[in-house]
Parts: sequence; C-alpha cells; structure tokens
Amino acid sequence: MRHKVFGKKLGRSTGQRNALRRTMITQLFQHERITTTHAKAQSIRGAAEHMITQAKRGLAEGDAARLVYLRRLLIGRLDNPIVAKKVFEVLAPRYAGRPGGYTRIYKLGPRKGDNAEMVVLELVDREAGDAAASNVVTRTTSRTRNLLGRLRAGRQRPGTTDSAASTPSAPASDASASAPADGASS
Repeated sequence: MRHKVFGKKLGRSTGQRNALRRTMITQLFQHERITTTHAKAQSIRGAAEHMITQAKRGLAEGDAARLVYLRRLLIGRLDNPIVAKKVFEVLAPRYAGRPGGYTRIYKLGPRKGDNAEMVVLELVDREAGDAAASNVVTRTTSRTRNLLGRLRAGRQRPGTTDSAASTPSAPASDASASAPADGASS
C-alpha cells in the first residue's frame, strides 16, 4: 500500500519521470500553455509555480550572488537556458504583485483512444495577444460539453428520434411513388 507516499509515478521510472517533468515545465514556460493529461498537469504544476516564486524572490532581494545561484538552479532544472532567462526577465516581473497561483487548468474532456482526462495547463495573466488563444479553450470546452450533452440525450430517448424520423419519411415516399402512377394513367 502507498499510504502517505508523495507524488505520482505516472507509469514511469524515476529517470523517465524526471525527464518528463523537465520537458513539460520547459514547454509550459516557453509556450505559456500546454495540452496534457490531468495527472501530468497536476504533477508539474507545483514545481512550475515554485520556480516562478524563486525567480520573484531573487529579483526582489537584489543580491547579485543569490540571483546567479537561482539562475543556475533553474538552468539545471529546465532543458533550455533561454527559457530560464525568460522566467527571470518576463515571467517573474509579470507576477511580481501576485501572491502565487500562476497557473490555471481547463478541463477539455476525455481523449479518444484511452479516455484519459485532457486539460490545458496555462499561465494566468498572459499577454493581450493571446486573447484569441483563450477563446479557443472556451470554444473547445463548450464544444465538448455540447457533444457530451447530445450523447447523453441520445441515450435517454433512443427510440423517439429514430421512430419520429422514419414515420414522416415513409408516407412521403409512398405519396411520391403513387403520384407518377396517377399522372401516367390519366
């Protein structure tokens, strides 16, 4: 039993989990939005927010030695040193007045194939140019809900939609078949 064991294994070995975490956090900081499974998003969310908090604290202190230490720490934990530079120069100043909660999770619904719960993990207070991207999430989420609603409605009354559709079409086809026969006999 795994009582009080911290973290999720995600079906991977320790090295694979560390590589997955490193890659996903790097992609989150680089693109400021990623689509992934709910379990993976929850597993990297805290680490990503902690990195932003450390960068904020380093900038607030103003100690040059501490700032170099934190930059090197982030470079070691991320795949790309340019992304670590972005955390210090763009993201930390952006969230300087925000006391935590730098990420948001939108649920998208189940993935086809394995039915895994898919989510969009994004950084909050993104730039104004990304408003159209936020609209994509709203449209995708509402589209998924509409689809699920139609599927549920179809399960509740399976006979009513089929019988109603077949009843009007049958007399119409009989009437159209008999009309040419009457015209031909006259």
